[in-house]
Amino acid sequence: MLDGKRILLIISGGIAAYKTLDLIRRLKERGATVRAILTKGGAQFVTPLSVAALSGEKVYQDLFSLTDESEMGHIRLSREADLVVVAPASADLLARMASGLADDLATTALLATDKPVLIAPAMNVEMWANPATQANLALLEARGLLRVGPAEGDLACGETGPGRMVEATDLLSAIERFFERPTPLRGRRALVTSGPTHEPIDPVRYLSNRSSGKQGHAIAGALARLGAETVLVTGPTRQAPPPLVRVRAVTTAEEMLAACEDELPVEIAVCAAAVADWRPVTRPNQKLKKDGEPPMLELQETPDILARLSAAGPRRPKLVIGFAAETESLVANAEAKRARKECDWMLANDVSDDSGTLGGDLNTIHFISPDGIEDWPTQSKDAVADTLADLIVAHFQGGAGA
Repeated sequence: MLDGKRILLIISGGIAAYKTLDLIRRLKERGATVRAILTKGGAQFVTPLSVAALSGEKVYQDLFSLTDESEMGHIRLSREADLVVVAPASADLLARMASGLADDLATTALLATDKPVLIAPAMNVEMWANPATQANLALLEARGLLRVGPAEGDLACGETGPGRMVEATDLLSAIERFFERPTPLRGRRALVTSGPTHEPIDPVRYLSNRSSGKQGHAIAGALARLGAETVLVTGPTRQAPPPLVRVRAVTTAEEMLAACEDELPVEIAVCAAAVADWRPVTRPNQKLKKDGEPPMLELQETPDILARLSAAGPRRPKLVIGFAAETESLVANAEAKRARKECDWMLANDVSDDSGTLGGDLNTIHFISPDGIEDWPTQSKDAVADTLADLIVAHFQGGAGA
């Protein structure tokens, strides 16, 4: 299972660092390649020589080593792994990861990586329970980081409770479970749009909507987890980028269309963004002032991204999926929209005021395809994303559009 897999192991400070030596040995026995970054704190507990002897690889420590950069730059080091494992993950390193700091080789590699990250926390029980640590952990997990442990028991400081790093065998099992994940979309490229767009009225005002981007981001993450090479083109949103996903941030509908067309060809396109339908014909360079009369805004339609992707000719994605956000006649309007846009599938959802869909965590989908209409139960947006991703897998495995 691990034969040929590439692991980047980041060893931070803590007495539990000694367990990583056993982990390296077990990973090597199973055919994995292990490269290690040893922090200054980690080097107080295990030596570079012992890590290098077990891994058979150079141990990296210094961000500014010209020798290291000429042989293996930190960007390449962070990108050539299949999985990044942080063990032990100290409270300090978790805090710096959550803040996006890049002041040493470990944090720089973590900030630069586009690969999944698995952390194995280890710290004093009170440090683990501290609200700051828990807030950092919640933020990291919301960004898609994976975690194993900590375990409960006697700690090196003499106290007892949660905070022990899991044993090497437990961490090895977690790594093996990660690589057991099915990746039926591996080798396929996917494009997902998400969030709202902002159409400027003047330098400080814009037309937009209440889309949070939660659904589009969840879909991008679900496709990436199944192995698709996924790019997310997103308007302004507070949602954290999903792991394994390349993100292109845009503001207006014009910018979103340009980014989407730039990413073609792809095999899967999911247009989940709530693109503003209109934009002002003109935009003054100065802020509009109150002068007793409201300004008259002349509006024009924004580009129809879904229709453009559906009509992309030779570069048309094999599967084009749209969303219909409606407040009335959901299914009828969505069916008409699917025919008008010439897309393959349409997901209709109710966005009326009392639905709670826009900005909320739940969604109720009416799935419309050439085979008919399916009414999905109300479920989390993550569950909607997983359901849709499974249908996409079945579509390609069945040979349709393959």
